[in-house]
Amino acid sequence: MKRLFITFTAIASLMLPTLCEATPPQQGLYMSGFFGISIPNNTDVSSYDYWTGSSFADRVEFAPDINIGGTVGYDYGEVRLEGELSYKHGEIATITDQIGGGQYHNASGNLGTLAMMFNTFFDLHNSSPVTPYVGGGVGFAAMHLSDTYVAEYGAPIYEEGDASAFAYQIGTGIEIALRKRLSLDLGYRYFATTKAKFDPNPDISSELKSQSHNIAIGIRALF
Repeated sequence: MKRLFITFTAIASLMLPTLCEATPPQQGLYMSGFFGISIPNNTDVSSYDYWTGSSFADRVEFAPDINIGGTVGYDYGEVRLEGELSYKHGEIATITDQIGGGQYHNASGNLGTLAMMFNTFFDLHNSSPVTPYVGGGVGFAAMHLSDTYVAEYGAPIYEEGDASAFAYQIGTGIEIALRKRLSLDLGYRYFATTKAKFDPNPDISSELKSQSHNIAIGIRALF
């Protein structure tokens, strides 16, 4: 994570001196790419073993990881409409058994989320090259849960599987004009899905929601 913060700072430091020459971006078709940090919320995982008829309830904590993606959209001046494709990754750090009370640190597993979103953002233009914005979007998330192990058990607690869910996000940020058709985007998004069911085999299934706070830096080019 320290490397990501250092990278953000370096990019911003190189680009900010151009602000005195920059003008606010024009209307039209644009594309952008971004990368940053995803900080997943703790989530509750419910599992059911069809073979034994046993239910399990865990609280899972994640470590911060990568958030990367891109957009294609159209800027109408005050409103922007865009399609977004992004990937968020979270490494499972700690699992707490909410029934038995046991806590397992240094778990080995991860949750990856590929999101396809349709967003609407409202730009608050002013006389400066810095434009705040707010908005959000809805879409679809394809999620992958890896085999997840803890040292106390030889078999995985959660088995590898895929699931899909409805997704939504809200966010804010600032766009900083660098050139007539080029700008820097610093943004925050709160991203969440409905509950997804991972059912990799007929013996056991797991259900969970994906929720995360995402900070990113991006470049937007107008055509």
